Amino acid sequence: MSNSPKLLDQVRNSLRQRNYSYSTEKTYISWIKRFIIFHDKRHPKEMGEKEIGEYLTHLAVDRNVAPKTQNQALNAIIYLYKYILKIDLGEINTLRPRESKHLPTVLTQKEVHNILSLLHGENKLMAKLLYGSGLRVSECMNLRIKDLDFEMGQIFVRDSKGNKDRLTMLPQSIQEPLKEHLFGVRSLYQEDQNNNGEGVYLPHALARKYPRAGKEWIWQWVFPSGKLSRDPRTRIIRRHHKHASGLRKV
Repeated sequence: MSNSPKLLDQVRNSLRQRNYSYSTEKTYISWIKRFIIFHDKRHPKEMGEKEIGEYLTHLAVDRNVAPKTQNQALNAIIYLYKYILKIDLGEINTLRPRESKHLPTVLTQKEVHNILSLLHGENKLMAKLLYGSGLRVSECMNLRIKDLDFEMGQIFVRDSKGNKDRLTMLPQSIQEPLKEHLFGVRSLYQEDQNNNGEGVYLPHALARKYPRAGKEWIWQWVFPSGKLSRDPRTRIIRRHHKHASGLRKV
């Protein structure tokens, strides 16, 4: 009997080795699973460009899925064939649907003010930070204390889209509210320290190199969750950051 990991576990391990985000990991696993189920659970080694094309057609015609989502599904399937099965799909990108290019709808300052006036507390602070600094919601949630530079008025955004780092502004108008917020975060951090908590999640390479860093103040989340939860990757119970869906819903 073979001791090699199951196909989806191989994909999961590969994504983690390449430092893909957990959300990307879940998305890729989900699309690969759907692709296999669509073809009556045939092994992907037995399939190729024809079956991939059939699945994309199904998404476009039967499910009316947007081109952007079709491309996401294709990226997941390409990853499976390229990195796990080591199969060259040739001119597979010819199957990639064209995305429509539309100008974004931009809110006026009055509309933004109206929205912000309906928010309160931490949600309002996060929304102001998004608006004033141009952060994505996921980038806001992933901020750590060391990413904030009050003296220079900058935010260091790490491992952003495309695994790129960048600097953006930390608006003067929210610096004092943000500092007040961090006093509360510090109290939560101290509580975890007193309870000998596990410390926050760190990427695997950093966790190996600096095993104690997760308990240091500078590595803590700017917007931590109010309760402890089990880390989906390591199964360790620790304090994670707030979930992006919460702010989106508000």
